[in-house]
Amino acid sequence: MASNKLFILLTSLLLLMLGGSIAFNILLFNQAKKYYLEVNETRLDPSGLSHYPLNLKKATDSKIRVVFFGDSRAENWISPKISGYEFINRGISSQTSVQTVERFRYHVNSLQPNIVIIQVGVNDLKTIALFPERRESIVANCRSNIKRIVDESKNLGAVIVLTTIFPVGEAPLQRKPFWSDDIAKAVNEVNAYIATLAEDKVIIFDAFSILADSQGMMLKYGSDELHLNNQGYEILNKELVQLLDKIKSK
Repeated sequence: MASNKLFILLTSLLLLMLGGSIAFNILLFNQAKKYYLEVNETRLDPSGLSHYPLNLKKATDSKIRVVFFGDSRAENWISPKISGYEFINRGISSQTSVQTVERFRYHVNSLQPNIVIIQVGVNDLKTIALFPERRESIVANCRSNIKRIVDESKNLGAVIVLTTIFPVGEAPLQRKPFWSDDIAKAVNEVNAYIATLAEDKVIIFDAFSILADSQGMMLKYGSDELHLNNQGYEILNKELVQLLDKIKSK
């Protein structure tokens, strides 16, 4: 009887381990498939020009046109409910700062925005885990490209709301081999540079400070290690609405 119980217990443990292994491998496969699709889609359209129509009707005189621009953190930004404004989103998931620079004139110029809200850079900095020997050039290029987007926006006569890069969260187990604590440090470095770009028509919106805990990591508002949930965007929008009101009153 005791031997039968032991056999059943061992069998159950083996089945549990097997099931866990299968589930983990399915998770890894789906993650690999996701990145494989992203890589090949990028090869077909490196700058993502086909992601949005290249022309859009001009804004009406009665509304202030605001464009969200950048990576997935911009793409997922829920437009605040505020009258007198027209919000258009031109974010693209997974894009680096150089990709956003290359498509700016195609996706933003024709919109003739009054205000451009910029959130970009984390997809550059997360590659530091893969290419640690290129860390300094990755950070330098990220800073340079953000400055170029700001300059392009200024050339349009728009007011720029330049957000600091959102904090990152704790990486899940399957991403640990491709992650580094240095990513968070690089985010802080680029954010320090972003603060220096403030001027009359370049307003720094310190999203990082709103979203980060005392350790500089994403608070409870993260849907994963890189992205915000809806609550996070609602909190940002409370600050953003006040900022837009100040811009409007000038």
